[in-house]
Amino acid sequence: MEVQETRVQTDRVLTIPNLLSMARLVGVPLFLWLVLWPAFGGPKNDGWAIAILGLSGISDYLDGKLARRWGQVSRLGQLLDPLADRLFVLSTIVGLTWREIMPWWLTAVLLARELFIASLLPVLRRHGYGPPEVNFVGKAATFNLMYAFPLLLLTTYDNWLGTVASIIGWAFVWWGTTLYWWAGILYAVQTRRLVKASTVAD
Repeated sequence: MEVQETRVQTDRVLTIPNLLSMARLVGVPLFLWLVLWPAFGGPKNDGWAIAILGLSGISDYLDGKLARRWGQVSRLGQLLDPLADRLFVLSTIVGLTWREIMPWWLTAVLLARELFIASLLPVLRRHGYGPPEVNFVGKAATFNLMYAFPLLLLTTYDNWLGTVASIIGWAFVWWGTTLYWWAGILYAVQTRRLVKASTVAD
């Protein structure tokens, strides 16, 4: 969930926070289909794609907040929440890049961060740890990017709305990308500390 110190309070699977995370996962392929359909000759459905992104952002905020308030923080939720975040970010990057709304170099910067995080997982696993828990900076980065992506989709409209969306959207992109990498560095620091503590314990 959103705060790293949050501890598991239930082993229940069918909780409202978990259902919200599951709904976000279901929304990933639907969003990707809506975004990519125009690239293959289908009608433009960017309005629906933006709506799904908006709902995803709202559910991302609610699942963590409700889990803590209702004492429904679970191990499944701690896995589903970051997984849904990451898949939505990746699917949006793919869709916007394919549609040539997002430049390839920015895609490379964001994907490089994902590869960087992935490189930490074998190290953690070797010392008996699971994936790093989501920290506040990581959540803030995802939140900024989830604001940026629908705004970038609005730039496809050739009017004043598209112009305003471009200015605000790219501001969110730069801030979100910076936080995304900052969170990655914090994960690396966390990994180093865990490995060092494990080595000392041995």
